[in-house]
Amino acid sequence: MISRTLLIVARPFGGRLDAERVSAALADGLREGGWQADPCPIDAASLDRAAALVRSPELEARMRAARAIVIAEPRLDEHTLAGTVAFELATRARQGGVPAYAVTREKDLDSFDARILDLQTILVARTHRSLELAGRKLAELV
Repeated sequence: MISRTLLIVARPFGGRLDAERVSAALADGLREGGWQADPCPIDAASLDRAAALVRSPELEARMRAARAIVIAEPRLDEHTLAGTVAFELATRARQGGVPAYAVTREKDLDSFDARILDLQTILVARTHRSLELAGRKLAELV
């Protein structure tokens, strides 16, 4: 049976919205929407650790057990397409047949760039409250 767990990956959104708070806010919204959430915060201060996590068999297994993956990235723009954790996660999700969604503070992608990332939906959220609302919206979409 496929798990109803969503895998959430977040980097800091700036200020007080560190990776754990972003993950927690999205997870709260998803739970309110009826989904079980599996937060997986990534500390941007340790990109080596983030890269190791993306390549780990543990993440691969968690992603494949999930119904969808939510990538929280402070800014989505054309630079997000080249060698970043967000791009790698979106690529792995696509290859694994797992739908990928994104939540961002700033979106500067045209439809072609979004198509390259193969993201089902991109939601913009800047505050703790709007992240919770984004989680609820994602629960409706998934």
